[in-house]
Amino acid sequence: MFRLFVALILAAEVLALAVLERVAPGVPVLALSPVVPLTLVAALFLRWALDSTAYRARRLSPEAIAGYKGSRGPAENSPEELSRSIVERADEIRRALAESPSEIRVEMCALGYRACANDMITLTHLTNEELPYAGFLRRVKLRRSRKRATDALAAARAALPPGALRTTRQEHQ
Repeated sequence: MFRLFVALILAAEVLALAVLERVAPGVPVLALSPVVPLTLVAALFLRWALDSTAYRARRLSPEAIAGYKGSRGPAENSPEELSRSIVERADEIRRALAESPSEIRVEMCALGYRACANDMITLTHLTNEELPYAGFLRRVKLRRSRKRATDALAAARAALPPGALRTTRQEHQ
């Protein structure tokens, strides 16, 4: 956008110089011609100054920091992101259980699996809400992400030892 504005200003200056030469032939247009490159230099300097870290830091305020909404918050933004999160955590559970895990590690993996299962319920709910209003390609993406999360969760469940999900040691006490 910046380039477009600079190009329009430069084109207007060149056009004004050409019109000035036609309208007033006695005016020294060559003396005014350095205005075009000076405008370009001034625009580039302004762009450099406004994009500098020091300038942006001066404009930063506590309200801007508090009001910033990042791409990832406590709740996932889309079914695809939630699915990706489930797949990553389920893969990590499988990797942790691939070695000879301790009892504590098995319990931690069981807790992680339960969290993934809860997220899977949320994913299914989000997908079912979005499916009726989605176009063809969006429906395909939603179903693919739900299938990917389901498969990863099933693989993590298969990696858990028998009886790991029944109760944890803390629930016995």
